[in-house]
Amino acid sequence: MSKFVMPLQATERVAQLGQRIRVARIRRGWSVADLASKAGINRNTLTALELGKPGTAIGVCFTVLWALGLDKSLDPVADPDSDLHGKALEASRRPTRAGKVRKASDDYDF
Repeated sequence: MSKFVMPLQATERVAQLGQRIRVARIRRGWSVADLASKAGINRNTLTALELGKPGTAIGVCFTVLWALGLDKSLDPVADPDSDLHGKALEASRRPTRAGKVRKASDDYDF
């Protein structure tokens, strides 16, 4: 059985997102219980999300952002049009020139 270990940068980003969610909740004057209720989750789950625990489900994260009214802020996340590296890789695999024009064969066997 393999053990999954998150890269340090990913761990830091998860913790940063949790902190941002906490700040958004506090700015709205909501308690942990208030936001957990609005999102339909357990208070312990929300606390884990705010603490940046990586085992918290991504669906919970999206639901909490929705409850905070911040779900539209996710629109640019992994947008294929913004993926410059992916576009460059895709372009590098395209043929550089068109293939030869092939004459249609009239050698039909019917």
